[in-house]
Amino acid sequence: MTPNPTGFNVNEFKAAANPRSIWAKRDPWARYEAWRYTGPFSRFQRFKNIFPGFGIASVAFAGYCAYEYFFIKDDHHHGDGHH
Repeated sequence: MTPNPTGFNVNEFKAAANPRSIWAKRDPWARYEAWRYTGPFSRFQRFKNIFPGFGIASVAFAGYCAYEYFFIKDDHHHGDGHH
């Protein structure tokens, strides 16, 4: 393989871009940036809190629909005709 005339090494660039590379472990700012992706700021926690109360509202709505279907009687008798 012929060397690149610009001195740019693609393999070295790919190695440095890999988050598990030796260069990422030597990053002096990695410790200061790590808090953004842990604890309450993790991807799961951010997704979980995107719609607060959605789970409770879904269960309450399903319960109401079940109650209405089984316990509320329809006295209108649509389709019998109005005389």
